[in-house]
Amino acid sequence: MKSGFLEKLVSRLDRVEAGEVQQIVARLIREKGFLEKVFEALHEGVIILDAHGVIGFVNDAACQFFGLDPERAVGEKLSSQVRGLDWENLGKPGRSISRDLEVFYPENRYLNFYLAPIDDRGHEVETLGYVMLVRDLTSSRAEAEQTMESERLNALTLLAAGVAHEIGNPLNSLDIHLQLLGRKFRKLPAANRAPLEENLATAREEIRRLDTILKQFLAAVRPTIPRREHHDLHALLHETLRLLEPELSSRQLAVELDLAAALPPALIDPGQFQQVFYNLIRNAYQALPPGEGCITVRTQCNDYEYRLAIEDNGSGISPEIMGAIFEPYHSTKASGSGLGLLIVRRIVREHGGEIEIESEENHGTRVVIHLPRNERTVRLLATPAIEL
Repeated sequence: MKSGFLEKLVSRLDRVEAGEVQQIVARLIREKGFLEKVFEALHEGVIILDAHGVIGFVNDAACQFFGLDPERAVGEKLSSQVRGLDWENLGKPGRSISRDLEVFYPENRYLNFYLAPIDDRGHEVETLGYVMLVRDLTSSRAEAEQTMESERLNALTLLAAGVAHEIGNPLNSLDIHLQLLGRKFRKLPAANRAPLEENLATAREEIRRLDTILKQFLAAVRPTIPRREHHDLHALLHETLRLLEPELSSRQLAVELDLAAALPPALIDPGQFQQVFYNLIRNAYQALPPGEGCITVRTQCNDYEYRLAIEDNGSGISPEIMGAIFEPYHSTKASGSGLGLLIVRRIVREHGGEIEIESEENHGTRVVIHLPRNERTVRLLATPAIEL
């Protein structure tokens, strides 16, 4: 409809015949209905606002993004319907705005909105209103994070090759020379040997610690192919608890088991999954004060997957740290390497599974492993029929 049409129509109403008015009204209704259908067909959210930020129209996509009821939202100010959007800072005449925002209701999404004024270019009047276009960036943001993670791991893999050569060989050499020194110390009188052997033991312990950190780093970033075989997950769990029994006993901590009655053997790499259990249970008891708290291990199974959960009611993880929990060298422990969870996630993903972590500060942490029962393979799709 041409600019100024409505103004001209109003000025001529006294000269327009009844039949013509009826035709004009029908035309307006048709065009309004057509535009609304166009807006509803869009995947992007569309919100039409007046000059004061009052909602005049909102499409289904925008309602889904912000959890709005269209019947209640129309006629209300945008700032009252979308909490956190201050209209006084947004709706400035003649200014377009593009901003990213995160919403938490009804779903946690990352959105981008573009707010543009609606002007009557043919007349020097104030802004008639605004149109807000809203796009969902959640998927693209997740893809960008996955790309960044992949690039980071590739960089770490290249670094690992250099670290293995530059640090691994000197560590082996140092260990050999310390063994030779130890043999010579044994030939010294006992009075002179004691303090030197103490220093020698400290040096060898530090070398072993550095070697452990190096192996963890390499295990975290080096691609591996699981050597799968059918194995009992419960047997691996009990074996891991047996290995950790001295540390658990020294802290006076017990582990409660809530295991599925009949868990079929899983197609896994036993050594790698024992490392998964070891890292997760060790993380759990290190979050508990000695003699206090509880660790619970649960297993479940359905037709599609195994679910393995390890819970503690310890110190928990703060929201700030949760955002970077899988980043290398990001640890909640003062002496931690920050590689344990990275290794666990890599092993689980190489088995086609996924890891899920829930935590609340001062209330504990729950780690759940979802492991598919059957190996995911390539599936050929049916060839579409060709119509002649």
